[in-house]
Amino acid sequence: MLFNLLVILGPTASGKTRLGVELARRFSGEVISADSRQVYRGMDIGTGKDLSEYGEVPYHLIDIVDPGYEFSVFEFQRRFEQAYNDITERGRLPVMVGGTGMYLESVLKGYRLVEVPENAQLRRQLAGLSHEALMERLGNANPRLHNSTDLLDHHRLVRAIEIAEYDAPPQAPFLPGLSPLIFGIQWDRPILRRRITERLKLRLDQGIIQEVERLHDAGIPFETLEFYGLEYRFIARHLKGELSRNDMFQKLNSAIHDFAKRQCTWFSRMERHGTAIHWLDGAAAPLAEA
Repeated sequence: MLFNLLVILGPTASGKTRLGVELARRFSGEVISADSRQVYRGMDIGTGKDLSEYGEVPYHLIDIVDPGYEFSVFEFQRRFEQAYNDITERGRLPVMVGGTGMYLESVLKGYRLVEVPENAQLRRQLAGLSHEALMERLGNANPRLHNSTDLLDHHRLVRAIEIAEYDAPPQAPFLPGLSPLIFGIQWDRPILRRRITERLKLRLDQGIIQEVERLHDAGIPFETLEFYGLEYRFIARHLKGELSRNDMFQKLNSAIHDFAKRQCTWFSRMERHGTAIHWLDGAAAPLAEA
């Protein structure tokens, strides 16, 4: 086989899961999710897990942590590597399916991410410095800093310095010999917009509002739910009485459309930087074409 990883990517509502599962079924594969929210237990409807589609096909990196846990790109990459090695050692084909661009690229570009531990000695040293002095130190340590939010919060500023000044030990290469075959699903923009709206209506019928209520009743603050994606953000605001149901639907629907555009922009950037994506027409027969 000329590839040892099959990848299915595309914007939200493009049909990634169905295609990934069908290809895994035909080629003795197992799905590894590349979705930043499907890792959370109890967040099912809002994250589009569609677990009923998998049938007998095994899946990985879905329902592995509880809401409230801070799941990072670093942890995704580490867990992906474990799942990939486990699948290939059993003679099966890993099939990565998802639309979270940073997760996809962390694998496809082979970024070797490093977990930076807290440095108590450095933190004591920084404790006596003013905010302006900390900003200057971070600028010296990382002149190419692009995430300006680190300059606003004191805790994040200290953490950013800790990361920028960390002397990382040599790292083993990430999955040497990885040879991916990448398929992307694309739709004409008006059709994708219609699919997004129809899926949102379906999720409301399936009980997504009740899902957010259950998560809140289980102890997840509305403020925390804001960080788990558009569906949880706008429904939390509806449950707090800030938005009527109709306003919530209209604003959420529009936000998901914008999100899908940003995903497509990310995929285009991946291509410009050398990632070869074979695009499939979602409105035709993507399975046969793949």
